[in-house]
Amino acid sequence: MDTKKYEKHYSESKLWDKIKKCAKKVGKSAIINVLILYYAMALGKATPSQIAIIIGALGYFISPIDAIPDFIPGGYTDDIALLVATINALSCCSDTEVVRKAREKAAEWFD
Repeated sequence: MDTKKYEKHYSESKLWDKIKKCAKKVGKSAIINVLILYYAMALGKATPSQIAIIIGALGYFISPIDAIPDFIPGGYTDDIALLVATINALSCCSDTEVVRKAREKAAEWFD
């Protein structure tokens, strides 16, 4: 999937707004995936080319217009699949500090 067209939807404030809006609906594990991508950038673990990919994936998550619209039942399925595929493709996302920070932040909201 070409995520370049979704880069324009990304901003840190839009990301936090989207998380607040859909966290309970998509669940803890999906939000951890979002946070892994965010923290890979925020902690300086991602290269510039990885950051471009991450921004595209997060922009896709933020955008209400994608393959399966978010407002219909199952509408986040495509978003979650893209997040997981992006994490699996990028080595920066398996960094111990990145994963720890993502899990800690998600625990603040869900536990």
